[in-house]
Amino acid sequence: MNAVVFAVAVMLVLSLLRVNVVFSLISGALVGGIMGGLGVDGTIASFSEGVGGGANVALSYAMLGGFAVAISSTGLPEALVEFVLKFIGKKEEARSKKLPKALLLFIILIMACFSQNVVPVHIAFIPLLIPPLLKIMNELRIDRRLTATVLTFGLVTPYMLLPVGFGQIFHEIIASNITESGMKATIDEVPQAMMLPAAGMVVGLLIAVFFSYRKPRVYKESSITASNTENTRKATYSTFGLIIAGVAIAAALAAQLWTDSMIFGALVGILVLYIFRAVRWSEADEMLTNGMRMMAFIGFVMIAASGFANVMGATGDVETLVENSAAAIGGNKALGAFLMLLVGLLVTMGIGSSFSTVPIIATIFVPLALELGFSPMAVIALVGTAGALGDAGSPASDSTLGPTAGLNADGQHDHIWDTVVPTFLHYNLPVLLFGWIAAMIL
Repeated sequence: MNAVVFAVAVMLVLSLLRVNVVFSLISGALVGGIMGGLGVDGTIASFSEGVGGGANVALSYAMLGGFAVAISSTGLPEALVEFVLKFIGKKEEARSKKLPKALLLFIILIMACFSQNVVPVHIAFIPLLIPPLLKIMNELRIDRRLTATVLTFGLVTPYMLLPVGFGQIFHEIIASNITESGMKATIDEVPQAMMLPAAGMVVGLLIAVFFSYRKPRVYKESSITASNTENTRKATYSTFGLIIAGVAIAAALAAQLWTDSMIFGALVGILVLYIFRAVRWSEADEMLTNGMRMMAFIGFVMIAASGFANVMGATGDVETLVENSAAAIGGNKALGAFLMLLVGLLVTMGIGSSFSTVPIIATIFVPLALELGFSPMAVIALVGTAGALGDAGSPASDSTLGPTAGLNADGQHDHIWDTVVPTFLHYNLPVLLFGWIAAMIL
């Protein structure tokens, strides 16, 4: 069996058995490296070399966690909750109706979508917004698996379809790698090619909302959600604090876009809060440490995923997997499209990054697709969909880790069974189908 397939399978099976994701990634990397001929020493060396590539992402999320907690001290989360309450009603009897549930989920969806394009902060908004809302969600008896699918939809679909913010980066990666692989492609062509695959995300969201998780689910009241509710009722925020919070967020965003670094963006935001004394100097150290601790799990998963990806690359079996798939096609376009998408799903599920998957697969997919007679638009759809597949539903993806970080603030949301499995079933399967259709008809 191909080492990459076996390694991903080991990682997924261990994760489904509720083994810690970091341990699952390390175990999968070890098994895959040994199967791929690296040996124990070679696998360890390759994994150790790879974890350095995840350090930047891990530090970015640690800084964002510290910034999120610092922002929370201004009262912004309480203000956001008050804003939400104006729409859904403050009385529990009013919240029993379907409209407040729909409004709350719609607000979460809009903020998730905006985090990719309008205000590209990615998952940094989740620890700010979601934990204070858990009490309200419990009263509304909203299934958190539904909230996880809503959040993941907002984190993935905009960059798939819209060439703005993170979407611009993703589309540039697709266009440049396809061009380098022998077929000229422009960033303007990507949105049209990705329209059908993005429609698959919409279908998955509708299934989750209207069928899978429409029934209410009861959660225990915890000290965390009780505390959040108490803070909300006290409304411990001031106009000055909210203004400074807004300035800090704007400064952090500007610095992030200027330096192309989330680390320095978060640093600038924290400095603004310091300068205007929105954060007390005596409390700053403990506050930032708590924020970093909150995001530490995501950071460690990203580090382990980077090591896993490096081991898979060192085995050479990613290329072998692609080449074997190409050999099995035998000129059949329908089978070729399906196998290419399936390979993309496997690779992204393992490394947890759609942005990193595209360069890996484009080198082989583009010549193969052209040889099979696919049109240029179909080639773009194949490469883009194969890259995006697996982002939703991967245990190591920040598109699933982010929602879990917010929804599990009170310890009642399991990363694998409440985020990864629901998002895999509702998004990867329809996107695989719609991506295949796009390849066949474009």
